Amino acid sequence: MTELEKAREIINNTDKEMAALFEKRMDAVKTVAAYKKRNGLPVFDPVREKEIEKRNGSYITDDEYRSYYINFLRATVDISKRYQHRLLEGMRVAYSGVEGAFANIVAERIFPDAESVPFGDFDSAYKAVEEGICDCAVLPVENSTNGDVGRVLDLAFFGSLYVSGVYEAEIIQNLLAVKGATLDGIKTVISHPQAIGQCMEFIKKHDYEVVEAVNTAVAAKQVAEWGRADIAAIASEEAGIKFGLNKLESHINSSGVNSTRFAVFTRGRREPLPGDGRFIMLFTVKNTVGSLARAINVIGDRGFNLRAIKSRPTKEPAWDYYFYAEGEGSIAGEQGTAMLNDLGGCCSNIKILGSYEKEVKL
Repeated sequence: MTELEKAREIINNTDKEMAALFEKRMDAVKTVAAYKKRNGLPVFDPVREKEIEKRNGSYITDDEYRSYYINFLRATVDISKRYQHRLLEGMRVAYSGVEGAFANIVAERIFPDAESVPFGDFDSAYKAVEEGICDCAVLPVENSTNGDVGRVLDLAFFGSLYVSGVYEAEIIQNLLAVKGATLDGIKTVISHPQAIGQCMEFIKKHDYEVVEAVNTAVAAKQVAEWGRADIAAIASEEAGIKFGLNKLESHINSSGVNSTRFAVFTRGRREPLPGDGRFIMLFTVKNTVGSLARAINVIGDRGFNLRAIKSRPTKEPAWDYYFYAEGEGSIAGEQGTAMLNDLGGCCSNIKILGSYEKEVKL
């Protein structure tokens, strides 16, 4: 056997071994895709990809080969992602509004392969996941200008779903009207209360009458259907394109930095992992002196940073409240377990709404 033949035999045997390992890897990828679908997680995970490159690159002892191996590895990961995308094509994602709504835009950015399913309001979208009609729901929880979306926080407390991730998206509000309408001719604006609050300075400046709608994209649709030149919608540019409206003014939100945080709600709770850096919890405190202060201290004493805490009425009994808290740190270890045990001494109810690696900017 010549030297060339020996080399080719090694390549053939190696390729045979790699083919078997490739099948083994793709079987694992299928499991990963099913987990992501069940827990409402996106295919693309940049942190995980960097970890793979760093770890696997260290396995190559020949410096000359390492850069070629990294390219080989990236191609393998791309194939893995393409397969996951195909497996997730049947995923259904609920959102509130109609096509062109900000939630619709965000849902398609997080889950580009899934079917985005519109619902008339937050409750309907949430319930669709509880009933198994959809795999997950993308709902807004907070705006940087106008604050919390109270109804969604209430659904999180009273409902059965969990949060698998939080995503921040820039929100650019636009004044949209039918063709032929002018800025001076507009007398009334229609939009969701959150969008109206975000644009209140602009509205007051022009002395517009305000009409509330269930959703920004619904408002755009109504303006298009009415065909009146004296009514405009506050909505996304995508909604204007969808319903054939002209953009009379862009960036009409009062703050130059206007973003909304969206949460992905799923039926299954993703178990906390050591690499998680954020968590959300809901709790009520016992009716004893200092219970809330003790709860806050417990979180800090166990090494977790409390980024935000918000109170909302439980409605029954009157003047009773639950608390929505966001913290930094992984609750997967001993300190997380100890924190939850300690909270049991001052809290009457505790629900870990979600644990995830970090907040993602879209």
